[in-house]
Amino acid sequence: MNSKQIEGKRLFVLDTNILMHDPSSLFRFQEHDIFLPMIVLEELDNNKKGTTEVARNARQSSRFLDDMMSDVSQDEIEDGLELNVKHLDFAHDSMGSGKLYFQTKHFGDELPESLPGNKADNNILGTALALQKLYEKTHITLVSKDINLRIKANILGIHAEDYHNDQVLEDVDLLFNGSVALDENFWDSHGKEMDSWMESGRSFYRIRGPEVKTWAPNQFVYHEHDGFQATIRKIEEDDSAVIETTKDYSASNNSVWGISARNLEQNFALNLLMDPEVDFVSLLGMAGTGKTLLSLAAGLEQTLDKDLYSEIIMTRVTIPVGEDIGFLPGTEEEKMTPWMGALMDNLEVLTQSGEGGDWGRAATNDILAQKIKIRSVNFMRGRTFLNRYVIIDEAQNLTSKQLKTLVTRAGPGTKIICLGNIAQIDTPYLSETTSGLTYVVDRFKNWSHSGHITLVRGERSRLADYASEIL
Repeated sequence: MNSKQIEGKRLFVLDTNILMHDPSSLFRFQEHDIFLPMIVLEELDNNKKGTTEVARNARQSSRFLDDMMSDVSQDEIEDGLELNVKHLDFAHDSMGSGKLYFQTKHFGDELPESLPGNKADNNILGTALALQKLYEKTHITLVSKDINLRIKANILGIHAEDYHNDQVLEDVDLLFNGSVALDENFWDSHGKEMDSWMESGRSFYRIRGPEVKTWAPNQFVYHEHDGFQATIRKIEEDDSAVIETTKDYSASNNSVWGISARNLEQNFALNLLMDPEVDFVSLLGMAGTGKTLLSLAAGLEQTLDKDLYSEIIMTRVTIPVGEDIGFLPGTEEEKMTPWMGALMDNLEVLTQSGEGGDWGRAATNDILAQKIKIRSVNFMRGRTFLNRYVIIDEAQNLTSKQLKTLVTRAGPGTKIICLGNIAQIDTPYLSETTSGLTYVVDRFKNWSHSGHITLVRGERSRLADYASEIL
């Protein structure tokens, strides 16, 4: 490693968890150089076995490194390997143009006696300290998803950062919420050149004005004063938008499988869930806002009554809140049953008003058991769902890569609904801004066959609402 080559530049020392979180991170540091301590390669080797996402990422990182090291000499390794790899699937113009350096010699023990270097984290800290001493004119930065390692690094005078490249947004408050309230004077500035017409019993308007530029397809607009609610159907090139008035699912004669919307956002959600032209729906909201209940009610209505889908498939990632209860016996569906308490609770609500008393409910439950299938996320790879209504629950615990794997399972006639609360993430190294659910909400917002709504009002009970606010 030539000191003249890196003098005055930034050198990023990567922790193992960065590569196991995102193997492509090697190529996402733009023009800056990367340094991999030898202990990182050891940890990649120790974590390569298994079928978990971490093991797959460890193997992929090793493949990237092997790909770069093919047909290179020892001198080239010492001088650094070029990171500008154009043949990769995700390669683009802003890919890394720096160099990758490996630890090719042993550094002396730079750590204080309170931090022995035999632990992997402390070994990485010792390497970063040694690099600081060797290359005084180079800005050394340790990059890690491990908060405690970053704390220790700062105590020792090493600049440490989290890995930010996988963040969808700078701040979760900037996340698209799916609806926009119109100003009081909206019609004064946008209603002058408005066209209106009826089509198949539905009301449409073409609106022109400055606010139209900020709208997205299938976003909802509403006016609090006159009760106007509409769906944005099309954004046209001449800065005009075609909007359609929403269907009122709060009325008892428009209930969905016996469920009526209790607030504005629930009405918007049901409009998306019941629209056959919308193939992908994401619903965000805290516990008790009705995400699962609305999704199931819309699924049952369209599967059993309208025959739009052949069956409902429900899945979720299996991460326990408390201690794990160990291995579960039985088939895939039986193993998933303890994780599907939300499904069972909501089915009770949807079937309790059935006609025919206990016998009628029992018959309804038998029919539902045939139409609702519970599947594990672990066995989704390689499958294709034809004409299915797929509900992905607790999607905030999935990475962007895992959600991509699930959503790309959709075949012709399939609708996918992602549910979650990004304030309740249980997966290590995932945050509100890096969750797969945040990722798909942001990436799908401009597609004409997708829709999103953030539910804000809890409708479970006054106890649950108060607990959400006060605890």
